Amino acid sequence: MDTEALRISWSEVAANGEAATKFFYSHLFVTHPELREMFPIHMTAQRSRFFTAMCVIITDVDRLAIDSSFVEQLGRDHRRFGTIAEHFLCTRDSLLATLEHFLGERWTPYLQEAWIAAYDVIARLMIDAAASVADTPAYWDAEIVASTRLTLDVTVHTVRPTQPYPFHAGQFLAVEIPQRPREWRYFSPSSAPRPDGTLDLQVQIVDGGQVSGYFAREMGPGDGIRIGSPIGTEFVIDPTEADPLLLIAGGSGLAPMRAIIDAVDRHGRTTGRARRVHLFHGARTEWDIYDDAALTDLARQPWFSYTPVVSDDPGYSGVTGLVGAVAASAADWTGYTAMVCGSAAMVAATVEQLRRVGMPLESIRFEKYGDFTVPGGVVTSGVGRHRAVSPLGGGSVIR
Repeated sequence: MDTEALRISWSEVAANGEAATKFFYSHLFVTHPELREMFPIHMTAQRSRFFTAMCVIITDVDRLAIDSSFVEQLGRDHRRFGTIAEHFLCTRDSLLATLEHFLGERWTPYLQEAWIAAYDVIARLMIDAAASVADTPAYWDAEIVASTRLTLDVTVHTVRPTQPYPFHAGQFLAVEIPQRPREWRYFSPSSAPRPDGTLDLQVQIVDGGQVSGYFAREMGPGDGIRIGSPIGTEFVIDPTEADPLLLIAGGSGLAPMRAIIDAVDRHGRTTGRARRVHLFHGARTEWDIYDDAALTDLARQPWFSYTPVVSDDPGYSGVTGLVGAVAASAADWTGYTAMVCGSAAMVAATVEQLRRVGMPLESIRFEKYGDFTVPGGVVTSGVGRHRAVSPLGGGSVIR
């Protein structure tokens, strides 16, 4: 498969920005108006996700022979939209029409075959994965059973799904709230699986966000939400393993790290053996270090160390700087596995800092949805407030 031709042709189309995405969705809804109800009423954010979705196709399709787990998880998760196999064909037709429109004479039969082949690989994986779990819920109804306001902008909701919800610490899931139908947003549970079936969701209000404000401030115990299938593999750990962990979180990227710590803590309390963990949590101001008290208390445990880092608060008396640079230079991390979660820029910078101090790339884990360059080549980055994408353009970012 000629992935270089895919990348070059896509870069030309992407240069048209908003015009290309508007053309795609206009074509889709004109040719298949029945699909419009699957999407949010307000499409502004949705249109931008289409570009990210296509980036996944053109950059990851040649790697799926090695690891197709994320695309398969997306296929299972997208059942919550009511997606069926025919919808993938509808979307493919509109994608091809968009490429042809903006590439003009550069759109050749060769390119068309390459795009169809790339798209069909992704679509087949997603369709087969969805079919394999057809006897499980497309989504779970859940009830908020407790709410705790950590700061003015951060609320933790404890939710209980009405049916057993299997997930692993470090994964994330899509949430739909009643006030914003079809506007699914991804959140990471900040707790490991519990015997009572509950899980915690840390909700940080995002300026201008359509969902986070309602979810954090307007909802509480007794309110219902819907959650999609769990997604994500990079932060899933085996708490019984012995290699130590270096966790580096920026802002609300703390949530999956909190779940990992919870999983290690639970294993340690049960067996008396816990793998070594050091967490660095970075934020702009002291106020944004929103789980400091609980993490400081947990640091009394011999297996856990915690360093809060503030970048833009001159009055802060603790460690200051960019969290990735601080973490990378803080110790000799030989033998550690690093996990990084935060904004795209934070992840890219942190990976570069860890590489500079000698940590091999294979020892650095981060969710993979977009590209950035580090010394030694192009790798795929994680995105803070998890962004997940698909050929259907149904990806979401917490807002």
